[in-house]
Amino acid sequence: MKLLASLRKIKIALHWQILIGIGLGVLFGLFAHQYIHYTKWLGDIFLRALKMVVIPLVFSALVMGVSSVGKAVDLGRIAGKSFLWYVTTTLMACTLGLLLVNFFKPGENVDLQLEKTVTEIEATSNSFLDQIVSIVPENIVQAMSESQMLPVIFFAILFGFFITKSGDKTRTLLTDVFNGIYEVMIKITFLVIRFAPIGLFGVVSNMVGAQAGDSKALGVMFGSLGIYSAIIAGGCIIHGLLTIPGLFTLYTRKNPYKVMKMMGTALLTAFTTASSAASLPIALRDIQEKVGVSRKISSFCLPLGNTVNMDGTALFECVTAIFIAQAYGIELTIVQQIVVILTSLMAAVGAAGIPLAGLVMLAVVLEAVGLPLEGIGLVLVVQQPLDMIRTSVNLWGDISGATLVALTEGEKLNI
Repeated sequence: MKLLASLRKIKIALHWQILIGIGLGVLFGLFAHQYIHYTKWLGDIFLRALKMVVIPLVFSALVMGVSSVGKAVDLGRIAGKSFLWYVTTTLMACTLGLLLVNFFKPGENVDLQLEKTVTEIEATSNSFLDQIVSIVPENIVQAMSESQMLPVIFFAILFGFFITKSGDKTRTLLTDVFNGIYEVMIKITFLVIRFAPIGLFGVVSNMVGAQAGDSKALGVMFGSLGIYSAIIAGGCIIHGLLTIPGLFTLYTRKNPYKVMKMMGTALLTAFTTASSAASLPIALRDIQEKVGVSRKISSFCLPLGNTVNMDGTALFECVTAIFIAQAYGIELTIVQQIVVILTSLMAAVGAAGIPLAGLVMLAVVLEAVGLPLEGIGLVLVVQQPLDMIRTSVNLWGDISGATLVALTEGEKLNI
């Protein structure tokens, strides 16, 4: 009895729970694959819950973010520089990811045993003009119910912008309402994430179990996952150690690796927790005390970047969308891949700084190009270690952006 009581007091970190769930799912799929129909429903519920939070989370986050930025009149110049940095680095991350995934093609010749066929994927046949026209919704409620992400994102940005043009009473009321909705949606998202170990067990056991009798298919699947993981990890490392520092040096003529060394504690916290939000207080303290960035700039740029600047997450979403398309045997055109980049950029704006939020935003990207959410099932196997790597890159993009803005504003820093 004392042993049981002691075991109840042991709290296992979420990332370890997720890894245990994945490991058990692989073992169950391999050695008890005849029973996977008893576990499949766990994964189905998890994916449905993930899809459930997408629309309200993205909509409230974008409305809140746009309306909040609109009020920062005195920080207009700083906001402009920040957004230019965020958009530039995120687009570069997406482009790097697309180059790598199109060169190595990890999803080719992989049978994922997914439920939908290529003929059921309709959105990939849309022309560029169709994509542009479809951004403007005829009925926003219908667009939300059908999970049409581009129209929802467009309307959210428009709605948030015109909140800032309303009277004081209306602006205050709507800002408070959407702040409240966003806070509630974050809590619901946390609830979904809490059940991720169980959901992952169901998803992974079904994915592995579907091919347990075919050792060649299993070898191809895990080999492709290894290449896919290496592409994302390698892309994040290249972006974090070469692209961002190179762009930073080009603009400032300063050594970015000095900043990286000073901010090591915050970056390590982001890596170990897989949460940029968890590392934000440490980042704010260290960038002010060690780097020397003023409180005015750091308190604006870092929280804003924590919400809208997700370089590593955007790279992950681009690579994963193309990887799943390749697994379906779909060759996306240049225009369709541009849609993936733009959607990843906008989805990254709505990505909350919480563990596994990238999964929620990945659903946004997949739906924008008409790929089914079942494709998420395979990549969940390697989600946790990749989440840790890309979260560090997310925070590094925020830190370097805040430092760059401070330097361009004439501040004297300790670098």
